[in-house]
Amino acid sequence: MSPQEPRILVADDDGEIRKLLARYLREQGLAVLLAGNCAEVRQTIAAHEVDLIVLDVLLPDGSGLDLCRDLRAARSNIPIILLTALQEDVDRIIGLEIGADDYLGKPFNPRELAARIRAVLRRGVNARPATGMAALYQFEDFAVDPAVRTVTGPDGQCVPLTGAEFDLLLVFLARPGRVLSREQLLDLSRRRNGGVLDRSIDVQVSRLRRKLSSGGKAHIFKAIRNGGYQLAAKVSVLDR
Repeated sequence: MSPQEPRILVADDDGEIRKLLARYLREQGLAVLLAGNCAEVRQTIAAHEVDLIVLDVLLPDGSGLDLCRDLRAARSNIPIILLTALQEDVDRIIGLEIGADDYLGKPFNPRELAARIRAVLRRGVNARPATGMAALYQFEDFAVDPAVRTVTGPDGQCVPLTGAEFDLLLVFLARPGRVLSREQLLDLSRRRNGGVLDRSIDVQVSRLRRKLSSGGKAHIFKAIRNGGYQLAAKVSVLDR
């Protein structure tokens, strides 16, 4: 296993699917770890550094949705792509609401999964500025450091955001005061693909509002009728 290879944990209760995905993803230059249930997922991420989890919603010892929620509650920022046989939009939205970075409905083409994995990993890399760039943001009582992808709240504590939430926040911080449509937000946060719904932006903004609420202040994200969303807070950009 090369240290340069992103390490992907594939969690699915079907042994044949695990073998198929492991073989294909390794052919694509990815290192792969396997798990057949929630307990094995927890054991693996405790013992290894994992760059991304491909997580089936239905596992024999619990729900992948519950596991995703638990990982986010424990402030784990490992990107998660959910595999789900559920076809209703509302079920997919639930996955985004609890902290998943993307989802893919079964049955799927392994090539599409590989593309989704690379897109999620690329969002994390591309959001990091080059050395020497102005990289610190301040707004309201929050400080944002894109270099290490952290948000510090007024109490000095780190605010846990998923990769997708952080990417969306950076889009707003780079364009304070501008009204951005859902399509623009999807494109700018690199979430534009055939499987992502415009509704997912509403979910992401709602989660950012909740996590960045400060002392009962008015929402810093304003919904503009027939327009999209606007970051209404004053933003300062500081050099390192």
